[in-house]
Amino acid sequence: MTNKIDLRILLSNSDRMPEEKLTLFVWLNLGIIESLTNGLLTATQAVRIFFNAENCLFVRQEIAERNADVIMSHGVQLADPFDALPSEEAQLEFQRELATIRALCLNILEEKRLAA
Repeated sequence: MTNKIDLRILLSNSDRMPEEKLTLFVWLNLGIIESLTNGLLTATQAVRIFFNAENCLFVRQEIAERNADVIMSHGVQLADPFDALPSEEAQLEFQRELATIRALCLNILEEKRLAA
């Protein structure tokens, strides 16, 4: 995959309720995490394609949900351990970051389920 995922285009539909935008954002993240876990995407690709500055800004301004912003903050750092740590340590840190993002996503979905 080489094309960027533009959250502004995907989620700016005026007919979508804020909860729908947040839910779609979470499902997209879970798909990205699954692709990273299975080696279909590298950390560098994920940052370029999804966890980029434009999407971070969109999430902060348009989704305006604390956990969504935290997800993006963790996402932009996914490739950093590979630049700074030995390979084995970098892989462990990478897996911890994926687990954190996954837990935040599931927390959002659980909160939405309980609120329904």
